Amino acid sequence: MNAAWRVAKNFVSSPEKQTAKADDAFRRSVRMQGIAQMVGAVVRYRRKHRAPTQQKRIFQLLSRQGTRCYPMQTAPPPAVVATAPAVLVVTASHDNWRYTLGERASFTVRVTRDGRDIPGVPVIVTSGPERLTPTRVDTIVSAAGGTRVDAGSLARPGFLRLTAVANVDGGRLNEMVTVGYDVDRIDASVALPADFLPFWRNAAADARRTPLAPQLTLRDDLSTPAVNVYHVSFQNHREGSRIYGMLSVPKAPGKYPAMLVVPGAGVRPYFPDTRTAARGVVHLTIGIHGIPVDRDSLLYNELRATALSGYWAFGIEDRDKYYYKRVIVGAVRAGDFLMSLPQVDSARYVVRGGSQGGMLAMATAVLDPRVKAVAVAHPAMGDHFGYRQGRAGGWPHIFSDTARMQAKTEISATLPYYDTDNFARLLTVPGFYTWGYNDITVPPTTSYAVYNLITAPKELFIAKETGHTVNAEQNTKAMTFLLQHLGVR
Repeated sequence: MNAAWRVAKNFVSSPEKQTAKADDAFRRSVRMQGIAQMVGAVVRYRRKHRAPTQQKRIFQLLSRQGTRCYPMQTAPPPAVVATAPAVLVVTASHDNWRYTLGERASFTVRVTRDGRDIPGVPVIVTSGPERLTPTRVDTIVSAAGGTRVDAGSLARPGFLRLTAVANVDGGRLNEMVTVGYDVDRIDASVALPADFLPFWRNAAADARRTPLAPQLTLRDDLSTPAVNVYHVSFQNHREGSRIYGMLSVPKAPGKYPAMLVVPGAGVRPYFPDTRTAARGVVHLTIGIHGIPVDRDSLLYNELRATALSGYWAFGIEDRDKYYYKRVIVGAVRAGDFLMSLPQVDSARYVVRGGSQGGMLAMATAVLDPRVKAVAVAHPAMGDHFGYRQGRAGGWPHIFSDTARMQAKTEISATLPYYDTDNFARLLTVPGFYTWGYNDITVPPTTSYAVYNLITAPKELFIAKETGHTVNAEQNTKAMTFLLQHLGVR
């Protein structure tokens, strides 16, 4: 029996009157043989003879003699080292992301942490015209100061996109930069049908033969001391077909300007804007699917996955049965509903929307002469036929599979009546427009195709780094523009 084992035996099994003597022997052995060896001997002896644990007793002994220790079988807490996450950075050679035709676009790709380069990381880079087959796929290795990538150029107006992907610290990093080539010269891919305006004027006139029959339900739970909130509905293009929305009305008596917000694509609930209403604006946000907009999200999740899945293609083979005919007419009827309210000043009315709502805002402004201004973010459903010209087309990318869709002559006959390009051609009211270059849903090629057709007064704000979102600056500028046209400070 070695010394450590003998001390451990006495420490664990000594009679109560000999405990002090055993404690002293244990302390001396710790100083001579080390804490790890002695504690280990005690643990082994206790387990072999099924003796009571001595954890608390050892801890107290060693603490009294000034030995730093932790309870038996408990490891010291590991030191916490703050490690900043790795970052993948892609930088274009032109700060404004704008190039001229034939000019080669180069990018610098870096992997960094705390602003310092991490060399030796494999990075997959892909480049080519946005949303089309890449012209280059390669793997580079990160280096100090960055690795330069030549992505080539474009021979005609449009956008070239470089994406980079790297796996670092067990996580996947993604970054992209999308640069434009002579973007002010991007033209439309669709012609204006001769009967475009008569088709839509007749559709609105036919719908107006159906009485609005509005229904307003006060929502006390959403109202504020200054604003009443209502869940509303009104009939659209035929009896029983209704548009639903959330209406916010200032409580103070008087006449107020009105703002309509038309929605982006999707199936979801909608919410009131009491903040805008509190500034003295009657505010209406509508849905497009003919269902209440204040229900639990689970309902909309189910509808999105079942009955309304792919709604943007319902009836697309016939211009009179296409889903969006009822939707566009419903946006016009939303103006009728607003003008029926005693609190609304009909001389001050604006419309706002993004993506699908961007198309709807522009269509409403063309078909309803009461609209005085529009604010549009990344307008969807524009330049559908771009894919047939070898470039990106608009959401919902009907012609992205051109080989399969070339034979769909009925679709080709329908879409010109619903292409945002053609509403853009007919706009006469001032508009504010904004989007980002990294939008993979509504390609900036199509946003410029729409914008370049507008002859009405227009303002453009580019937030180039953004994708299919609206940042705070874009939102503030859009609201400022609309409120100025309403005469609201």
